[in-house]
Amino acid sequence: MSILVRYARPGALALLAAGILCLSSNAQAVDVDAAKALARQNNCFKCHAVEKEKDGPAYKKVAEKYKGKDNAQARLVEHLTTGEKAKFPDGHEEEHKVIQTTPPKDMDQIKNLVDWILSL
Repeated sequence: MSILVRYARPGALALLAAGILCLSSNAQAVDVDAAKALARQNNCFKCHAVEKEKDGPAYKKVAEKYKGKDNAQARLVEHLTTGEKAKFPDGHEEEHKVIQTTPPKDMDQIKNLVDWILSL
């Protein structure tokens, strides 16, 4: 019998197991290649780069802006799927391109793209 099991307080192991299950179900691995392919397919790199500022912010800067915010994924998914206004360095605004997926509106692909950006 392991020391952890022998000396653990009642319920502590159940709590630990529940925590591990929650972490494993929420922590999906990012498919970096698929995220980059979706970004290329939608011409995202025309306005964005990973580290360099272009017409749009660098993805690392986006990740820094949203670091630690509970609504980060939801906020970026909304931005990429609604065509809301994006502000350019010269001050003008345009509707942000809506991300297209195959099959259409595949939220798993869009969330993977967002999670990749947030992981930078």
